[in-house]
Amino acid sequence: MSNVQNEEAKILVVDDEERIRRLLRMYLERENYAIDEAEDGESALQMALDNDYDLILLDLMLPGMDGIEVCEALRLKKSTPIIMLTARGEEANRVQGFEVGTDDYVIKPFSPREVVYRVKALLRRSSATAFLNTEMSTKSEIVFSQLTINHDAHQVLVNDVEINLTPKEYDLLYYLAQSPDKVFTREQLLKDVWHYEFFGDLRTVDTHIKRLREKLNRHSPEAANMIKTIWGIGYKLEVPK
Repeated sequence: MSNVQNEEAKILVVDDEERIRRLLRMYLERENYAIDEAEDGESALQMALDNDYDLILLDLMLPGMDGIEVCEALRLKKSTPIIMLTARGEEANRVQGFEVGTDDYVIKPFSPREVVYRVKALLRRSSATAFLNTEMSTKSEIVFSQLTINHDAHQVLVNDVEINLTPKEYDLLYYLAQSPDKVFTREQLLKDVWHYEFFGDLRTVDTHIKRLREKLNRHSPEAANMIKTIWGIGYKLEVPK
C-alpha cells in the first residue's frame, strides 16, 4: 500500500447507481484523490485484487455479488481499508459487514462531506501505528499470561494459538493493551482508534468489542474476560491479578 500521507491516495468507488458514483467522485477528487469506479461486485473484486487501492467505498446492495461477499472474498487476500455504504435500517447487515472485515460504514442517504471526513480518518490510520496518539513509545511486543501481541508482525496469540482479527479489531485490542487497567470512554476510542472527531456511532465500538471477545473466547475465556465493560463509561483491558 502506498504511503497516503505523502502521495495521492487511490480509491475505488463501488455502487450500482451512477449518480452516487459521480457525486462521490466529485467530492473525493476535490481532495486530490485518484478515483476508479465499479458498478457491480464481481468487477469490483477483480479490480481490488488487481490494484493496490488505499481505500474502497463499497455499496452493500449490489447486483450479483453483494458488498458482504466482496469484502469476505477480498479479506482472504488483502487488508485494504473498506467503508461500506448501507441504507438506513440495514443494521444487521452492518454488523455482518464488521464480521467479515469492513472497517467503517456510512448510512444512506449520506452527506458527501461526512464521507470525505471518514475517508480521511481511515487513511490517516492506514499505517500500522498511525492511530497511536499517546506519548508512550510503541511496544513491539505485549505479553500477558493468556495473550501475546506481536506488533511488528501484527500477530495476536491466545494460548500460543494465532487468532485472525480484522485490521480494526487488531487496532482496538492493541490500543487497549498499550494502557492496561486504564478506562477509555467510547468517545475516546472513536477519536484515537477510529480518528472520529465529529462523526461516529458509539455502537461501532460496542460491535467491535463484542467480536473481539468472541474471537478471544474461542481459545481462552480468561483472555476474553480481560476486556472489561465499565458500565456507563467505556472499556478497559484488565490484567489478571
